[in-house]
Amino acid sequence: MTKLKELLKNELTEEELKIAPNSFEMIGNKEKSVAIVEIPEDLEDKKELIAKSIMHNHKNVKTVLKKVSERKGEFRNREYEIIFGDEDTEVLHKEYGYVLRADPQIVYFSEKEGVERQRIAKDVKENETVMLMFAGIGSFAVAIAKSQPLVDKIISIEINPQAVEYIRKNAAINRVAHKIIAIEGDVRQESIKFYGKCDRVVMPLPLEAAKYLEDAIKCLKERGKIHFYTLIDRNNFSSAEEAIKTICEKMDKKYKILNEHKVTEYSPKKWKVCIDFEIL
Repeated sequence: MTKLKELLKNELTEEELKIAPNSFEMIGNKEKSVAIVEIPEDLEDKKELIAKSIMHNHKNVKTVLKKVSERKGEFRNREYEIIFGDEDTEVLHKEYGYVLRADPQIVYFSEKEGVERQRIAKDVKENETVMLMFAGIGSFAVAIAKSQPLVDKIISIEINPQAVEYIRKNAAINRVAHKIIAIEGDVRQESIKFYGKCDRVVMPLPLEAAKYLEDAIKCLKERGKIHFYTLIDRNNFSSAEEAIKTICEKMDKKYKILNEHKVTEYSPKKWKVCIDFEIL
């Protein structure tokens, strides 16, 4: 995330600066990036000024997108408006020694979660079979395969056909296609094929993951880890812990919470968090 108010301090009035966004997201590389920004309704008439200020200070930004909606629909996409710049918004994003091709107008991707991808990737051990639910463009899959080259395989299930194509592209350009199995389809239906075959399950879809906890546990061998992402109010992890407890009791499974932490701020009152737990 890049500080925005600092860029706008000579462009907006003091009152306008108070409601201006604090930062914006930048996806891409030194040659071509896309900036994504939230524009408050009261600054709608300043959106082009804001976009031009971003592009003036970051020469690699070729397009500025304004968030128009929350994530919605079967593919969890967000609507954007091009405020200024090129219509072609596909970029090659670089992080931690690998690259990810993505178009934020077509598929979900967040550079803010790069640190989290690395955290999970560094935890994966040799010879593990990893199940990646809601795989998106394969960002977690590539991170894992590059960090742990001795991983057995990474099963990546995604319902959006365009995102599945990106999984395959990203696996190929990072030379890890032999480790990543890209599967197009519904997680609940496709995961059945892998019941009892996985050492670890990653569930990076906070709005829906709780509905798939039982499927995730069934994918594990007798023991295994689950990285469960969900939303909480401020610092209250109890609702997320209760969801895990309810499913484990229903399935007569013993479990142990290993770690819980905030990932990103989802809204002023909600956080995307991850609870790592182990089925014993």
